[in-house]
Amino acid sequence: MMKIEHLGIAVKELANSIPLFEQLLNTPCYKTEGVESEGVNTAFFQTGDSKIELLEATNATSAIAKYIEKKGEGIHHIAFEVENIEAEMKRLSALGFEVLNERPKEGADNKLICFLHPKTTNGVLIELCQERK
Repeated sequence: MMKIEHLGIAVKELANSIPLFEQLLNTPCYKTEGVESEGVNTAFFQTGDSKIELLEATNATSAIAKYIEKKGEGIHHIAFEVENIEAEMKRLSALGFEVLNERPKEGADNKLICFLHPKTTNGVLIELCQERK
């Protein structure tokens, strides 16, 4: 793994959260994007070498909607940048981590992504992401 690529934060409404994080981080949101397959709208902020991703559910059955219903707004996942996502998925699976995706999926911000189940990572949802080339 190369670095923490971003922290994902579940929010109820991007319309309220974007201005709050612009003030908090003293930087503008540089991108918003919908990811239909995940049922989310996202907003990104650059903070040094890492990013903050705000996630808003677009439907009641999305993972973010379920997360907010159960736990409220807050940190949802930590994403680590990898050079070769498929090789990293195989490596981690062989070590006993539960990889939630059979193959990488299309994610926001020009990334291929997959997730590791929190039950195998001390309760933290981990996302692996690779820049699409």
